[in-house]
Amino acid sequence: MRTAVLICPGRGSYTKTELGSLTRFPDRILLAHFDARRTALNQETLTALDSAPTYSVSKHTRGDNASALIYACTLGDALSLQNVEITAVTGNSMGWYSALACAGALTPENGFEVVNTMGTLMQQSLIGGQIIHPFMDENWHRNPSRRAELLAIVADINTRPDHILSLSIDLGGMLVLAGNESGLKAFEAIVSPEQSRFPMRLANHAAFHTALQAPVAAQGRAALPATLFQQPQKPLIDGRGQIWWPGSTRTADLYDYTLGHQVTEPYDFTAAIRTCAREFAPDLFIIAGPGTTLGGAVAQSLILAHWQGLSSKADFQSRQAANPLLISMGLPEQRSLVT
Repeated sequence: MRTAVLICPGRGSYTKTELGSLTRFPDRILLAHFDARRTALNQETLTALDSAPTYSVSKHTRGDNASALIYACTLGDALSLQNVEITAVTGNSMGWYSALACAGALTPENGFEVVNTMGTLMQQSLIGGQIIHPFMDENWHRNPSRRAELLAIVADINTRPDHILSLSIDLGGMLVLAGNESGLKAFEAIVSPEQSRFPMRLANHAAFHTALQAPVAAQGRAALPATLFQQPQKPLIDGRGQIWWPGSTRTADLYDYTLGHQVTEPYDFTAAIRTCAREFAPDLFIIAGPGTTLGGAVAQSLILAHWQGLSSKADFQSRQAANPLLISMGLPEQRSLVT
């Protein structure tokens, strides 16, 4: 049986092409439980959101809707896996909450409570915003000097009065930056447009993984008890590249990280994928749904980790064609290989 690392996507992965994804959720009783919890909180059910006739950016990308939708899609994909041995689980940003449930550190129901609570708190506060910009070129060549140059610009902007800007997520060949409006506008004014779409603002995204989210983290700790957490059943790789091992995890520490550092400090998804590759050496890297937006970041992270000689987009594409390394469950032809 092939071994695999499961990777859980974060915000922005449920787009208009993902409408209807929950029709394949394998546990209808569990989905009904999620819907009942949403109804009890006077929130629109996931089933209603997913079965809407049209996709609405203003509705479907809201934190109180998007987070729970993405969590349910990811969990459903994890429950659908067959004929692969999951040796470790990780996630990107909000995907950390999904990873906790997929690895067994939260039950599916408790995972829903965490993600729905945090998504709602984020939306209620909506502090700051996010912008994404590449430091790799379109051929995915390593370029550490360009990364350093961009981060120097960020650091300079952050020293200006009333300007806040910092690294939010290391996302493969991309930098996700977060700050207040002055900081974000200053970056957009300085950096030349690239690849026809960058720098790109992320709709309905707050300044995740920065000190601006300290109030949200405090609200999360007040609303969510540490008793929700338990020993993971699979190794978990967090947003620092650290491994939480089954049987030796202090659940209080996992709680503190999840509702502390993970909320207010940069999330290093690149390091998480590097740890997955080097410590577990899986046959496959499986990205759960919804969507397919995380595939490039995973491939770029493997290139940055010098994984199996990969050094460019062409290398990765050749490897995929000959012997697929990455499986994106959002693509039907790839999903069928593992379900």
